[in-house]
Amino acid sequence: MKRILLIFTLAIFSLPVFSQNNDLILGKWQNPSGEGRIEITKKGEKYYGKLYWLKEPNDEAGQPKKDIKNPDEAKRERLVQGLQILEGFTSNGKGIYENGTIYDPKSGKTYSCKMTIKGNDKLDIRGFVGISILGRTETWKRVK
Repeated sequence: MKRILLIFTLAIFSLPVFSQNNDLILGKWQNPSGEGRIEITKKGEKYYGKLYWLKEPNDEAGQPKKDIKNPDEAKRERLVQGLQILEGFTSNGKGIYENGTIYDPKSGKTYSCKMTIKGNDKLDIRGFVGISILGRTETWKRVK
């Protein structure tokens, strides 16, 4: 009886270990220049990223930076800090997140994007037009 109780107790306490979230991509990341930090979250089966921190959140006039390069005039009054720049990614279950887009507020352009986890602390972000070969990769580091 003691053996059964011990096995049952071990099973109960080990459940949280096995049910932990395997979404290593979730959390806060910093771009290579250190200018911005993005928080990646999950809604349903899709992943999104919001620009939650800017090294320089204000423009030359001391006002909060706005999305002035956006091709949609109606969106040019949005603040850059707090902007969702990663949208609609799906996981292939092997540390690769694809079929999403990344928005660059500096240029006002949106690119197709693929993200790949490298260990626990690095995230390769590849933005491209058309096919992945025609793109550029940045490595973001996890914010601790």
